Amino acid sequence: MSRRSILFTFVLMLGMASASPTQSRPEEFRDVVDPPGGILGERIRALIAALNAADLASVDSFFEAHVAAEFREMFPMEEHRAMFREFSRATGGIEFYSLRTYTPPRPQTVLIVRDRLFEGWHGISFRPADPDQRITEINFSPARPPVGDDANQAPLSESDLIRTLEEKIERLCREDRFSGAILIARGDRVIWERACGEATKAWHIPNRIDTKFNLGSMNKMFTATAAMQLVEKGKLKLDDPISKYVDESWLPREITDRVRVQHLLTHTSGLGSYFNRTYMESSRDLFRQLDDYKRLVQGDTLAFEPGAQFKYSNTGMLLLGVVVEKAAGQNYFDYIKEHIYEPAGMTGSDSYELDRPTENLAEGYFRDAAGGWKNNIFLHVLKGGPAGGGYSTVGDLHRFARALQGAKLASRASLDEMWRDRAGAGYGFGFGLFETPAGKIVGHGGGFTGLNSNLDIFLDKDLVAVVMSNYDMGAEPLKEYIRRLAARLKA
Repeated sequence: MSRRSILFTFVLMLGMASASPTQSRPEEFRDVVDPPGGILGERIRALIAALNAADLASVDSFFEAHVAAEFREMFPMEEHRAMFREFSRATGGIEFYSLRTYTPPRPQTVLIVRDRLFEGWHGISFRPADPDQRITEINFSPARPPVGDDANQAPLSESDLIRTLEEKIERLCREDRFSGAILIARGDRVIWERACGEATKAWHIPNRIDTKFNLGSMNKMFTATAAMQLVEKGKLKLDDPISKYVDESWLPREITDRVRVQHLLTHTSGLGSYFNRTYMESSRDLFRQLDDYKRLVQGDTLAFEPGAQFKYSNTGMLLLGVVVEKAAGQNYFDYIKEHIYEPAGMTGSDSYELDRPTENLAEGYFRDAAGGWKNNIFLHVLKGGPAGGGYSTVGDLHRFARALQGAKLASRASLDEMWRDRAGAGYGFGFGLFETPAGKIVGHGGGFTGLNSNLDIFLDKDLVAVVMSNYDMGAEPLKEYIRRLAARLKA
């Protein structure tokens, strides 16, 4: 998997974990706002300058002077440059705020910065290596605001929120920092929606509100909901070993006897990700139905005893799709269409095959090393599946949220189970769980090279926010911005 794809997985999942104080004892932190001196201060100043400049010469110079050789050579320089460029585009530049220390301590140095475009908070974690303090890794994630931040901001009326958001999106669209569609709703009522950018750059076809965007990992919500439907029907038990549904052509019984259905739902199986070297070196044409993925899963091992800890697993959710298919006695894709999409009224959602013409489908785009646009057709899956890669619209995701809240897809008892933190990681059954200043949020994000989407269901605000983008990190900063505005929304 590319560095860019690794970053998306890290950002989206760490965002789920770090933003969710559903854990019994959330981490305490302290911000040291005085800029450090010495070699560490020099490294930090150079890192911020390179991220803000984001041109080839600045990034190359930073890596040569401040980054350890093992990290510099871990990925091609093209990938490092692309990451710096995309972070700069998504933030509009950053400013130093503090070094943050945690209780219990973290092994990395954590730099807290504020971006200029959204005034949002970001954590940049890195490891200085002795003896010369060269940087050995760099990771980006959303950060919790400093203590007292935004404490005195005035409440917003619905019209104030819409005007504020409209002004922000107008700038993002004008500067080509965002391409996609956004929908905000209160209950069944859509209060604001907007689309901009191009679905297909080659033909300059504009994005529309009903354009179909790639979901990334958001398909996991559909797979988890399908599994709970089968639990309700008595066709599946959460405590079933997956060997009851997953035969040895996938994995040996010594693994599948130990993994339970609930482990797949909660990312506690110990399994990894099928986006491995075999996948990267294979034709995308080989993977359409679930059985086609066997070659990517065979040989996988458990990183830990199932249930012992949380580790985000695409392979686990793929196998949950296999479980759904076997328990239902129906092709996975047909089941999702019949039991998720149709009852919710999701007419623009499916795992479309990209070698077949599909009307109003957005291509994903990212910048290459020289700053030109490339599409992601040869990088992502040809057809999405249980773990991600399908397509939907902002309107369909709103309808999905309302169908869930109205108990049309699963009972309220099942929703309580799905939306309960299972491993202290801010994750339930296929849904991320977030305790925020705007109240409890459930939903999921998705990201890959050239795509980024997110669904937030604000349970305490009766609010739904959907952001879908065919740009790298197009949804992530907007999601955080909308959450901050929603925290100020009057009841």
